[in-house]
Amino acid sequence: MTRHTPAPIWIGTALAAALLLTAAPALAGPDAKAKTPDPMQVVRGAKAWKNNCGRCHNLRSPKELTDEEWDVSVAHMRVRANLTGFDERDIKAFLKASNNK
Repeated sequence: MTRHTPAPIWIGTALAAALLLTAAPALAGPDAKAKTPDPMQVVRGAKAWKNNCGRCHNLRSPKELTDEEWDVSVAHMRVRANLTGFDERDIKAFLKASNNK
């Protein structure tokens, strides 16, 4: 004799799975959006890089680091250079857009 799962439990499980699948993009956060950067953010990032990072650093080829490595590097320099969160995001967008990896 086969035992069947009662319908209400099966329906509840299906609804829970559907809810999780539809909520997943929202739960993933802003990084889950398309990788196409806002062109104005890239321009702001280039200016922020020039005004902040360019004081001490020559511009390295953005291709030297992956996107994830730029995340770490810029987060580290945000603390050291006392960058705002806006500048950090704009600089990362600039470096990643130039990276093309």
